[in-house]
Amino acid sequence: MELFTKYYMEWKGGKKSDNVSYANIPRFYYRLPAEDEVLLQKLREESRAVFLQRKSRELLDNEELQNLWFLLDKHQTSPMIGEEAMINYENFLKVGEKAGPKCKQFFTAKIFAKLLHNDPYGRISIMQFFNYVMRKVWLHQTRIGLSLYDVAGQGYLRESDLENYILELIPTLPQLDGLEKSFYSFYVCTAVRKFFFFLDPLRTGKIKIQDILACSFLDDLLELRDEELSKESQETNWFSAPSALRVYGQYLNLDKDHNGMLSKEELSRYGTGTLTNIFLDRVFQECLTYDGEMDYKTYLDFVLALENRKEPAALQYIFKLLDIENKGHLNVFSLNYFFRAIQEQMKIHGQEPVSFQDVKDEIFDMVKPKDPYKISLQDLINSSQGDTVTSILIDLNGFWTYENREVLVASDSDSTADVDDT
Repeated sequence: MELFTKYYMEWKGGKKSDNVSYANIPRFYYRLPAEDEVLLQKLREESRAVFLQRKSRELLDNEELQNLWFLLDKHQTSPMIGEEAMINYENFLKVGEKAGPKCKQFFTAKIFAKLLHNDPYGRISIMQFFNYVMRKVWLHQTRIGLSLYDVAGQGYLRESDLENYILELIPTLPQLDGLEKSFYSFYVCTAVRKFFFFLDPLRTGKIKIQDILACSFLDDLLELRDEELSKESQETNWFSAPSALRVYGQYLNLDKDHNGMLSKEELSRYGTGTLTNIFLDRVFQECLTYDGEMDYKTYLDFVLALENRKEPAALQYIFKLLDIENKGHLNVFSLNYFFRAIQEQMKIHGQEPVSFQDVKDEIFDMVKPKDPYKISLQDLINSSQGDTVTSILIDLNGFWTYENREVLVASDSDSTADVDDT
C-alpha cells in the first residue's frame, strides 16, 4: 500500500522523482498536425524541405567526385594487377585527409576491410572503392528525391505520390522520348503497378522508400537514361516504352467491345488462350471488378502475376485464387477442383486425359510440403517449383509443356546438335 501511494502521488505530480534519467529521456513522439491545422502543416512541410535541402548539400557533387578520383589515382600503390589500379591502407587514409569533410564517412577501416579481397599486398581496387562511393551518393540522392514526394513525411510513398514522381521523371529519360503525351497516364499506371504489386503484398496502398531503394526496379527505370540501350534490354525491361506499349496493346486487343474493360470471355483469350474457365472464374471472384469487368489496373496485376510465376508475390496472387476454401493451404480437393478443368480441355482437344492421382502425387513430390496432406504458400515458395505447379493447374499449355518436358528437351538438344554440325 505504501508503494502504491508513493507511485500514485509521483504520477499525480505530488512528488518529483529522484531518478535523474527521467529528465534525460529525449522526446520520441511528435503528433502529426490535423487536417484543420493548416499553419502547423505548412510549418512541417517547410521544415522537411529545408532538412532535405541540407542533406542534399552534404552529398558529393560532380566536381568533388572528380577530385576524389584524381586523388585516388595519384595515390595508387604499385604494382598494378593487370590494368587495375590498387591502393593500400596508408595511402587510403592520406586520400581521406585530403578529400575534404564530405568524404570522411567513406574512409574508414570498416569500408576498406569490406572491399579487401585476396590481394597479397593488402590493397583494394581503386575502381571498386570509387564505384562504392558513387553508389552510396546515388542512393542518398535518390532517397532525397523520393522523399520530396512523401507528402505524409512518414518514409513511405502512396500510389499518387509515386505516380507524380514517375510522371515528372519521364522527360529526363531519353528512351521514353517517343511516347505520346496522351499515353503518359497509361505508362505511369503500368510503371507504378510493378512497384505496388511486388512491394506492397498486403495491399496497404503505400510503399516504404527504403524498400524502393533496396529493390532493382528503380535501377531498371533509370536505365532508360541510356540513349544507347540495346533492343534486348528494352524488351526485358518492364519500364521501357516497347514493353509498356506491348502490355497496353494486348489489353486493347483483348477488349473486343471497346468499352475500356475486360469481361471474363475477353480475358480468356489472354496469352495462348488456354487458361481454364475455372481459374478465370476465380480471378473475377477475387479481384476488383466493375460490374463484372476488369479495368487496366487489375489487368496489370494479372499480367505481372502470370509473367513472374517464380516470384513470391506472384505465387501469393495465384495461391489466393487456388485456395477456394480460404483455408491458407491447398488440399487434394483444391488440386482436383482445378485439374478437372485441364482434363476437360484435353478431351475437347482430342487428347487422352491424364489421371489426377498421378498428377497429385507428382505435385506433392515436387513441393515436399511440411504436412503431407496439404500445401501452404510457404511450401510452394520454398520448393522453387511454384511456377510449374501453378501452370499445371491453371493452363492447358503449361500442363502440356510439363507433361512433354522430356520430349522438348530432346528436341532442343537435337536442334543444338544440328547447329553445331553446320
